[in-house]
Amino acid sequence: MPSAASQTREDITPVTRDPEAQADGFVNVRNAHESEMAEDYVELIAELIEAHGEARPVDIAGRLGVKAPTVTKNISRLKDAGLVRREKYRAIFLTERGQSLAAACRRRHRLVVAFLQSLGIDEATAERDAEGIEHHVSEATLIAFENHMKGSE
Repeated sequence: MPSAASQTREDITPVTRDPEAQADGFVNVRNAHESEMAEDYVELIAELIEAHGEARPVDIAGRLGVKAPTVTKNISRLKDAGLVRREKYRAIFLTERGQSLAAACRRRHRLVVAFLQSLGIDEATAERDAEGIEHHVSEATLIAFENHMKGSE
């Protein structure tokens, strides 16, 4: 049997799925995409506050590689969602709800990175890949990652 890396599309047998289960999977992915922005922002805001005592829009834009108007628009959304507070021309701070979400995001990110590294993935690649995986992984899978790593210690 060829290794996973050497398999071609023809070597992989398609999995027959229940249409409802497949639809549920796609719904979960769409929902994860919707929450990605909020999660990325609150996680970054928490990091900036920890490192610098505040999170300024210019710093957020630079770290995310987006323009200031994008940050302004997304901060407004986060404010409406009750995740951040901001006074005009001031830094951005997390509400209790935002702090809670940031802590959950950090935990998930660290766990995914650690799991990928336990598979032999280098740190830079694990960090980059975790940015996508962390938004889509279920709590059950995170627990399995954690149990796997405990078992390999």
